[in-house]
Amino acid sequence: MANPSSSSSPLCVAILATDGFEQAELLEPKKALEAAGVHVDVISAKDGMLEGFKHVDKGEQVKVDKTFEQARQEDYAAVLLPGGVVNGDAMRLVPEARRFVQQADAAHKPIAAICHGGWLLISAGLAKDRTVTSWPSLQDDFRNAGGKWVDREVVQDDNFITSRKPDDIPAFNKTLLAALKKAA
Repeated sequence: MANPSSSSSPLCVAILATDGFEQAELLEPKKALEAAGVHVDVISAKDGMLEGFKHVDKGEQVKVDKTFEQARQEDYAAVLLPGGVVNGDAMRLVPEARRFVQQADAAHKPIAAICHGGWLLISAGLAKDRTVTSWPSLQDDFRNAGGKWVDREVVQDDNFITSRKPDDIPAFNKTLLAALKKAA
């Protein structure tokens, strides 16, 4: 999968995360993207390492590749928003994260959110008139933001790709990779 602007450069995907991300929802899509030849950067408000979780237990750490101050949204073909209650709740409060997804949406790039990752879409004002899925506890938030919430493994609504939980990751990855292939 080559970047349309340069045949020698791979597509790049930004994963926006902070401490408390759901381990499987960051690491499994990252692994699938990299296996497909996509470059992935983990972007956060802080530099260093981020602590992942396996549900409520501490999990693996991941290295931050760039901070929001260092990253330029236009360098990425898509944005991935992993879940995790702590991660999702914290990311929605970061103004740079909201701007990052707003710019990606304005450029009509794929935005893939799983589980609680969708909270950032709501706080960025992007959920109105969109059909999405997420962890079930977010359905009222999406509806209150003017979106339509459905209970499905994966939902693609234009450039949005959403899934509910770690069990949905195979369908989530497949849909994201197809969207990237189409965008290339």
